[in-house]
Amino acid sequence: MLATSTPRLSEALPAEQTHRLMRLAREVSFPTGTRIFEEGGRADHFWIVRTGTVALDLRVPGGRSPVIDTLGFGELIGWSWLFPPYVWQLGAEAVSPVEAYELDASTVRLMCQSDPALGTAVGQWVGRVLARRLHAARTRLLDLYAPYGGGAPR
Repeated sequence: MLATSTPRLSEALPAEQTHRLMRLAREVSFPTGTRIFEEGGRADHFWIVRTGTVALDLRVPGGRSPVIDTLGFGELIGWSWLFPPYVWQLGAEAVSPVEAYELDASTVRLMCQSDPALGTAVGQWVGRVLARRLHAARTRLLDLYAPYGGGAPR
């Protein structure tokens, strides 16, 4: 069974590795309605939510982009920065005012290459996030487009 919540950085990495990553972070804010990134854009940063809510959406030809997941405190905004070709697979928008920690993707990738233990931990964390998001996207799209709905049992 898939976990229902996205693993937070502090839960996924040992404290020392979390501190190393967070030393690279800078605080940013996004007003309500801000597009944080667009599907197909260059994935050169990622964020960890401090406060507020972010909606992840997916482009659907000929229609509105459905929201496939929402993120809150401690959750990772974006995973495409870790995998070549470093292009966003989803879009993200601030649903409320958002305060977040922003990290430079290339700096974190270099840090992970130079420290295999950190690289493994970050890769496993992002992999768990990715699995959770894939499940959420599948469920939401089935709810929207399958006959009689087809998502998770209620």
